[in-house]
Amino acid sequence: MNKVIGIGNALVDIIIRLKNEEILDDYALPKGSMQLVDENTAVKIENNAKGCETILTSGGSAANTIHGLARLGVKTGFIGKIGHDKHGDFFKNDLILSGIKPFIYYGNDPTGRAITLVSPDSERTFATFLGSSMELDASDLDHIPSGNYSLLHIEGYLVENRELVRTTLQLARMSGMKTSLDLASYNVVEGNKEFLKNIIPDYVDIVFANEEEAYSFTGKKPEEAVEEISHICQIAIVKTGKSGSVIQRSKERYKIGIFDTECIDTTGAGDLYAAGFLYGVLNNLALVKCGKIGALLSARVIEYLGAKIPESEWTKIIKTKVEIESD
Repeated sequence: MNKVIGIGNALVDIIIRLKNEEILDDYALPKGSMQLVDENTAVKIENNAKGCETILTSGGSAANTIHGLARLGVKTGFIGKIGHDKHGDFFKNDLILSGIKPFIYYGNDPTGRAITLVSPDSERTFATFLGSSMELDASDLDHIPSGNYSLLHIEGYLVENRELVRTTLQLARMSGMKTSLDLASYNVVEGNKEFLKNIIPDYVDIVFANEEEAYSFTGKKPEEAVEEISHICQIAIVKTGKSGSVIQRSKERYKIGIFDTECIDTTGAGDLYAAGFLYGVLNNLALVKCGKIGALLSARVIEYLGAKIPESEWTKIIKTKVEIESD
């Protein structure tokens, strides 16, 4: 059976719908970016945003993707590090309740949290306190946890810890696993471009990027960027927001449109796209169908605040997915 294990920052998402963007200026947070902050700054931002609509969920890019795959019926696991606190308990219990096997380590710092500031136009800006998730280290992994996993999904936010990323990908290769990488954020790509260009050709099969990340990586627009990225991996995907996505494998290229949706919050859109796409890959579907299932999950998650699709929606999603598969 095809099974997926993810590795990433184990974070609790604090999702805040802003009434205006003043707080972004107050804390020098470039709109649409991911900025690392210390715990003191995180607390200040949370306090300054009191009165705004707020949702608490388990999160982190790779964890969101793994949650989506689990909802699609894929056997999954997740590797991360949390603190000995209520946020850590919340994160681990959410994995278990979702049917995801936790491979959790404990750090000395508090559990990390990602403050997701949602602007009135639905754009997201992240102020992330990594906390104990930052303590996850290559020394924690002497092997990929057993369980016959066939694919490892890793989030680009981890590339600040280059030894961890390199070790994880090498271990996955030694285990005969396929690997996928989500580039995660344009400013992360900018700071680690050469490392990514060195590691991807040897260890990564599938690369996900949005338009900004692809531009940071290649200096090119989506169609040229997806071709360049496809030269160093098996499958390249560039997500282009309202325009859909572009997928390339060797000389095959496909444009995938979007599903009708009402955008409330784009948090998790890329993570859930990856979940749908990887589901298709695991089930040997044509790339077009992989992209359509990715687009389906992406469209549904942005209709709600946060990176989780409500329980009530999954029956309809599964029905549509089956229609895509049989088309």
